[in-house]
Amino acid sequence: MTPAGERQPAVRGACGGVSEPEPELELLQRRAAERIDGAAGRLGALSRALWSEPELAHREHRAHAALTRFFRAEPPAASWAVQPHYLLPTAFRAEWAPPAAPAAPRPLQLGFLCEYDALPGLGHACGHNLVAEVGAAAALGVKGALEGLPGPPPPVKIIVLGTPAEEDGGGKIDLIEAGAFKNLDVVFMAHPSQENAAYLPDVAEHDMTVKYYGKASHAAAYPWEGVNALDAAVLAYTNMSVLRQQMKPTWRAHGIIKNGGVKPNIIPSYSELIYYLRAPSMRELPVLTKKAEDCFRAAALATGCTVEIKGGAHDYYNVLPNKSLWKAYVENGEKLGIEFISEDDAVLNGSSGSTDFGNVSFVVPGIHPYFYIGSDALNHTEQYTEAAGSQEAQFYTLRTAKALAMTALDVIFKPELLERIRQDFKLKLQEEEFLNRVE
Repeated sequence: MTPAGERQPAVRGACGGVSEPEPELELLQRRAAERIDGAAGRLGALSRALWSEPELAHREHRAHAALTRFFRAEPPAASWAVQPHYLLPTAFRAEWAPPAAPAAPRPLQLGFLCEYDALPGLGHACGHNLVAEVGAAAALGVKGALEGLPGPPPPVKIIVLGTPAEEDGGGKIDLIEAGAFKNLDVVFMAHPSQENAAYLPDVAEHDMTVKYYGKASHAAAYPWEGVNALDAAVLAYTNMSVLRQQMKPTWRAHGIIKNGGVKPNIIPSYSELIYYLRAPSMRELPVLTKKAEDCFRAAALATGCTVEIKGGAHDYYNVLPNKSLWKAYVENGEKLGIEFISEDDAVLNGSSGSTDFGNVSFVVPGIHPYFYIGSDALNHTEQYTEAAGSQEAQFYTLRTAKALAMTALDVIFKPELLERIRQDFKLKLQEEEFLNRVE
């Protein structure tokens, strides 16, 4: 019911070609925030359930069950069409759309992404329980706002995608390849951090496993008969360390020696290293990869070992910024009291890591902001695990969900914003020389 004295909201938006009058759009955005507040108890319980039973990549069976159960139980009954095990064993898809008018145009399809895998030995030290909560909450907020429209709603579909294995393997990349992001117009998600930022320069990343094969021998009696695979690994590690002097400041290379032999008196016949290589863009990443491969092959040549270099199943792409989208998000966030770091500070802070959302940003326009959760603890630490499960984090998480929902409503009811978002997307693809490969 519309309160007395308020005008009825307009019903056409980006798909219908008519902009929403500002006061009426603000009313819808307020309703979205109220809907999220109304579901705060259920959302907090969902987050806590994920946090209390952390699961590793591709093994998120309890999280999958909790999230699909959450959407199936959302009132009114059966309002969300839920597909469990969607294309991947622990992925899911939940859809809601208002009743379509006769001869309605193709609906605008907005995606909200949930992550829920944890880290080995640390649990939810990256706060993916909160990522799942933000995605679910924002989707509920948009649905609640649209349900309050008195007339025919705009042609729109709200899609929640459960995307497993961000920490290891790149579940979103598997879902891209399987067609899960086909026909989506804009996607939304948010990630916990130490500050509020509409955009941070998440970088491209390539995994490498390097295996050296030598020859075992008695290390005291006949060392000259052996070919030392551990020496090759040590040289490879040293070569990479020396390479850093000539690396760009924005490049990163970090690795471990996973296997270095079995006993001191046996010349190691096998060794193994794992390296992660990072660069600001997919254009630069192959350059760094080639230099690293040369370091690894040089170590094999020097020691007489043979070497096997294998890349990971998926490269993580850098996240493409969409300024029109994140400016709308900042405007909405500031209305809610969010204080964002500046764009210059975001760039000066350097890279924040890598995410498979980067690959998503190359196939559909999207936003991946970061949000403060009430703690200065750093991600991937025991202290951040504790913070991600705290009650204090709930306020900041739901506030971020409200900003995402308000931004999604801007996209629905402001055709000119949607057009700018699409133009920004194409421009960034052109800058990355990816436009022809994506279209």
